[in-house]
Amino acid sequence: MKIAVYNYREFDEGKYFQKFSEKYNVEIVKCYETPNIENAVLASECYGVSVITSAISEDIIKCWHQLGVKHISTRTIGYDHIDLQAAKKYDMEVSNVTYSTASVANYTVMTMLMALRKMKMIMKRADGWDYSLKDSIGLELENMTVGVVGTGAIGQKVIKNLSGFDCKILAYDPFIKDEIKKYAQYVSLDEIFEKSDILTFHVPATSDTYHIVRKETIDKMKDNVVIINTARGSVINTNDLIEALEKGKIGSCALDVIENELGLYYDDYKYENIGNHELSILRDMPNVLLTPHMAFYTEQAVSDMVEHSIISIVASKEGKENKFRVC
Repeated sequence: MKIAVYNYREFDEGKYFQKFSEKYNVEIVKCYETPNIENAVLASECYGVSVITSAISEDIIKCWHQLGVKHISTRTIGYDHIDLQAAKKYDMEVSNVTYSTASVANYTVMTMLMALRKMKMIMKRADGWDYSLKDSIGLELENMTVGVVGTGAIGQKVIKNLSGFDCKILAYDPFIKDEIKKYAQYVSLDEIFEKSDILTFHVPATSDTYHIVRKETIDKMKDNVVIINTARGSVINTNDLIEALEKGKIGSCALDVIENELGLYYDDYKYENIGNHELSILRDMPNVLLTPHMAFYTEQAVSDMVEHSIISIVASKEGKENKFRVC
């Protein structure tokens, strides 16, 4: 069986595609580019395609359908970049993957600590030989109330990590996990906004989570609240976030994701106009730590992403139960 892999990265995924293609007896067709109408033909004779967070439109899905492709697997947890209605229209199965929860959870706590200790300012000053203390005094996590919005696998791991810091932890999720109650207190969404010194988000991109953070909810938050987002950019209304940062309502934030990032990460733009006005503003704010959607990026996570993508397509081909299927 053949699988076409788009956005194939030799430098990190290559060794894992070689390992797991041999293990599961599949042939990998490599495409180093993002899927488009022109390179869709590379999936000819392939049962499935493996993609990442690039826009998978109806036109591309139609082309793959005409070539006999039956399955689209994204090597990511999120799948909002795939036109699911088009996939259903052309009878195309779609699946995502899971990967090590420690990758994002550990990164979340790291950026939380960096935001509290004003690490962006400290490091930029040090690069310029400025070792002064003025305006760089930080806060201690032990004295904070942390609100965790979303207690799925990653949110649960974040809560367990935070429990070692002796901070108060609040949690919100429509589906309460009994095992988390020994670490955190479940409260309403309004209450978590009102009582948290730090808010961290671990929810998927859905209509229910779209712009959870916006002017109306920011107004409910404590002054100088710290916002952490390693989930999806659509969780935050970026314009409202910028306004609250400028007014001092939000004290600082750490963002690994941002609205309208699709097609931006992961290329080199140092000599180009990136075309994202909000990102340009945020990156120059001293109290905003920005990273380019890197929270997931560990050896274990990449290994999991590759293996689970292959497993998913193989399961589909063999008519077996597929725990990764989303439509």
